[in-house]
Amino acid sequence: MTAQDYAALIVSILTIAGAFAAITRWLVKHYLAELKPNGGSSMNDRMTRVENRVDDIYSLLLENNKTKGGRK
Repeated sequence: MTAQDYAALIVSILTIAGAFAAITRWLVKHYLAELKPNGGSSMNDRMTRVENRVDDIYSLLLENNKTKGGRK
C-alpha cells in the first residue's frame, strides 16, 4: 500500500467514527429532552400524570377498604 492508500484509509475511518459520534450525540440529546418537563407532552410529564393517577387509585382503595372493615 502506498502513502496515499494509507491516507485514504485513515480519512475513511475518521469519517465513519465522526458520523457515529454525531449520531450518538444527536440520539442522546433527543432522548434527554424527553425527560425534561415541558408542559405536558414530555415523557416526564406523562409519568408524573400516571404516578398521580396511581396514587389516587391507591387512596380510593384504602378508603374503600376502611369503610368495608378490612379483609376477612
